[in-house]
Amino acid sequence: MNLFDVLFYNIFSRYKAKYKQKANTIAITYVSVFQCSLLLLLGVFFAGFFRQMHMVTISREKAWILFALIAVFIFFKNWMQYTGKRRMMINAKMNKKKAQHYSLWLLWLLPLATWGLIYVLFQAV
Repeated sequence: MNLFDVLFYNIFSRYKAKYKQKANTIAITYVSVFQCSLLLLLGVFFAGFFRQMHMVTISREKAWILFALIAVFIFFKNWMQYTGKRRMMINAKMNKKKAQHYSLWLLWLLPLATWGLIYVLFQAV
């Protein structure tokens, strides 16, 4: 199990009590947005790095199109991964051992902090 599985289980278990039907969708969306924001942070970092090194890579428009295609792939991958047997396996593993529950504020602060870093790096580029 990786970090995203743990984050998925934490969000899923927190929202399962309130929103029984929508808890899985909320958790999948959270993990997908967090993964996309990490991908965007990495892309902005490398764009700034390559600009400082005076390397010519791809244009901004092509980079945004590539990011959009990868983001769609991430959403589809997470939808396939967390709606089937994988979610059952994560639930079984987390129920067996003492799962560490994170604060809901901290969980939602992670993507927001990533977007803040993206904004700062994007201004530097």
